Amino acid sequence: MQIIMVLLTVLAGMGLSVEAGLLGPLGSQVGKLWATLSIFGVGAALTFLLMLFFSPRNSPSFSSQPAWTLTGGLLGPVYVVALTLTVPVIGIAMTMIGILVGQITKSFIIDHYGLFGTPPRRVDGRRFIALFFIIVALVLMALD
Repeated sequence: MQIIMVLLTVLAGMGLSVEAGLLGPLGSQVGKLWATLSIFGVGAALTFLLMLFFSPRNSPSFSSQPAWTLTGGLLGPVYVVALTLTVPVIGIAMTMIGILVGQITKSFIIDHYGLFGTPPRRVDGRRFIALFFIIVALVLMALD
């Protein structure tokens, strides 16, 4: 089951690269914030349709959740605006590697301390070596 989840995340990552590729040209044509709004509008409409057909009918309401759990939605537009701004300047690959460095670095902190209700996972030397190589990839691409 774990290998299926890894493959799913790899496919999702590929989707993010496609999204970045679409956002750059769209942002230059209609404006960065309009491009961001269009991506979220289409995504919200699709999510709504999926909820209508696949969501359990007795799900707990948003108001019963801790407020901090809903703040993740604030990060989505920041991410999409960053894609829209950076892709035309540094390209999709460089943008994705930069995002990957940020994601892995912050993920180590979240995992190590078990933040946001996740189980703690010790960050060991192997993981730091992996991060080092991702940073090396970023530096090598930046030298282009």
